[in-house]
Amino acid sequence: MSQTASSPFIHHSDLPSEVVPVVIDVITPSTWERYAEGLSEAQRVFAGERQFIGETGQRLRLPEADGRVKKTLLGVGEKDESGEMRMGALSNALPAGHYQFGHLPSAFNSRLAAIGWGMGAYRFDRYLSEKSDLAVLVLDGDDAVTAEIIATVEATKLCRDLINTPAGDMGPIALGQAAVDLAEKFGAEVTAVVGDDLLEQNYPMIHAVGRAAHEAPRLVEIEWGDPSHPRLAIIGKGITFDTGGVNMKSASGARLMKKDMGGAAHALALSHLIMATNLPVRLHCLLAIAENAVSANAYRPGDILQSRIGLTVEIDNTDAEGRLVLGDALTKATESNPDFMIDFATLTGAARVALGPHLPPMFCNRPAPIEGVARHGTAQLDPVWNMPLWQPYNSMLSSPIASLKNSGGGFAGSITAALFLERFVKNTPWMHFDTYGWNPTPRPAHPKGGDMYGVRAVYAWLKAGGLNARLSE
Repeated sequence: MSQTASSPFIHHSDLPSEVVPVVIDVITPSTWERYAEGLSEAQRVFAGERQFIGETGQRLRLPEADGRVKKTLLGVGEKDESGEMRMGALSNALPAGHYQFGHLPSAFNSRLAAIGWGMGAYRFDRYLSEKSDLAVLVLDGDDAVTAEIIATVEATKLCRDLINTPAGDMGPIALGQAAVDLAEKFGAEVTAVVGDDLLEQNYPMIHAVGRAAHEAPRLVEIEWGDPSHPRLAIIGKGITFDTGGVNMKSASGARLMKKDMGGAAHALALSHLIMATNLPVRLHCLLAIAENAVSANAYRPGDILQSRIGLTVEIDNTDAEGRLVLGDALTKATESNPDFMIDFATLTGAARVALGPHLPPMFCNRPAPIEGVARHGTAQLDPVWNMPLWQPYNSMLSSPIASLKNSGGGFAGSITAALFLERFVKNTPWMHFDTYGWNPTPRPAHPKGGDMYGVRAVYAWLKAGGLNARLSE
């Protein structure tokens, strides 16, 4: 692998012979005293003057006698919940140059530390006239591990770039093209059903949500992998901008709605990881893409929509549109009899009230995958939280004139949204993530802006053979 201008990594074999990387040593207060014994007297004084003892977040560029910096120290404290992600705060703060890991705490995973480095180095500079160079980490290890680190950071960048791009440049056409570009990169098959063809091919809810926009709604599908491998369907909500429809959002509510296609961005990111690392999966990625706009032909509160599965849906609120487009896409996914289905959606504000912006709720209609995905999420510093598909709350979706309505009211909004989706998966093993897709304040490895949640957890579970479990029970 050779370095590009936008890459936070370079392989040791590609490093110019005249370049000597700066060594990064990660220190805790309990290891500082012994570590300091190996420093020169001048360096110990230099560190003391700056009160460096390895506490969380402390950073120190340590000069040699000639004034050159050959070591950078990072303090992580005795118990830092950010763990290896703390490397992302370092890569974001260091000047451009080449770096390599030196001493790491025994509890640190060097692979995860490199991923944290790459995630923290991310910058969305598409609209900036001046672009700065990145701090570059030298990777020197197993080729498969190196490839996985790079693929993970590339998938994260893909997800963030798609979410961060304004809706004026990331409408249904552009989001559909992003899927085409990804498919072409990995030699996958891609198809799309666009505009009025959605009605002819029986995707009435996707069409209804997107018909008022100036760019046509669409269902885009990617197929990849060996048909003999377990079949995995990944479904993403791709509402490229959500005005709320006739139930229009406030100015503050609409401000971040460029991110309402975050579910599709997550689906593409996970698909990228699967294909880049050649996991033994038969992949079927489906993106339900539309802009929820307002025009003379917009769907209205009180309308009854048909659905691909045959259920009728009374529209209680046009701002509960993501579950409508997902309903048709989920139904389509079941028709190929997948072993497992996963959807990602920026679906409800209720999920943010319950768990905040960084912890996505996970719903699953089978017990077997829940523990595994949650455990891998914790290990990868990509936590998720299981929430119940509480069946008594189905009554909140009851309609006197249709099979169900699209909003459950003010209580348990994330749960009722998940219960709505469950009506469209038949009896297929299925998991749903209600992700925020946005980081409101910067933290280690997570710059402010579009962000990815749950994808690394799911990928680690898949890599560990999650699809080989008895998912149907």
